[in-house]
Formats: sequence, C-alpha cells, structure tokens
Amino acid sequence: MAANFWTSSHCKQLLDSEDLNVVHQLDRERGLTLEDCKLIKIHMSNYISRLAQNVKVRQRVVATAITYMRRVYVRLLQDAGMSDATQLTWGIVNDTYKMDLILIHPPHLIALACIYIASVLKDRENSTSWFEELRADMNVVKNIAMEILDFYDSHKMITDERVNAAMSKLPG
Repeated sequence: MAANFWTSSHCKQLLDSEDLNVVHQLDRERGLTLEDCKLIKIHMSNYISRLAQNVKVRQRVVATAITYMRRVYVRLLQDAGMSDATQLTWGIVNDTYKMDLILIHPPHLIALACIYIASVLKDRENSTSWFEELRADMNVVKNIAMEILDFYDSHKMITDERVNAAMSKLPG
C-alpha cells in the first residue's frame, strides 16, 4: 500500500459512480434493470464470502485492507469519543466490501461515512464538532453514508425468487 493515498495506483484508478451505475446494452436487451444488477452484485458478494469461508481460503489482501482500515477507525473513534461504536462501525465497514464504494471513493471517506452512520445510530450529537474539525467534505461523506444505507435497504429486499429472476436473464 502506498504511503500516500493520493499518489497510489488505487487513487488513480477510482471510477465515477456514473460508470458503475450503468446497465450495459446487452444486459438491457436481456431485460436486466439497474436494480437487477445491484441484486446480482449483492448476491454474488455474499456467495463469494460464503464460498471463501467454506473453503477456508486465505484472503490476505482483504485481511490487510480490513486490518489497516480498522486501525484507522479505532483511532478516529477514540478521537471522537465514540469507542463504544467500534463494533458497529466495523460491521458497517465489512459490509462496504460488498459494494462498489471502494472503486469510487477514497478509503478515508468511506471510513468517515461508516463512523458517521454509527454516530447517528448511537445518537451522538457531540460528534458533530469532531466531524467539523476534520475539514472533510461532509456532503460527500453523507452521500457515501446514503449509498451504504441504500445498500442495506436493497439487501433487505433480496429473495431467492428475485435473485433467480435476475440471474435467469443472464446468458447460459
């Protein structure tokens, strides 16, 4: 991992959300909608996670990224006086790996969005001043938080029938 995110290859390869939220022509012809594509992504992320657990595959890259991010979160949560929100924030972080966020946004903004969601859920009004001191664009952080919350809403609506209907539109 680069010492400076802004000079890393990861930063240089970030995508625009418009590039990800597109249903390609062939998929549209098969009747796939953007909602179908999101369902398939979520389903496949869950499937791969279960498969990796069952086969006991080492995921060093993911583990390294999660460990690095968790260290950052713990420090940030302690600074914000929200140490009790650590577990909740880690859960949210783990869920972001099932989304396209890491392809669109820098990791530190995703981290802040996860902390922001945890602070709202823990009803921490005193954390507002901490966020203001960060000099981060809170509109971007809140937009990322909304994307995470939208993921949770979409995740609730996943049924085998809906996944099977979307998957049946894919070529054999």
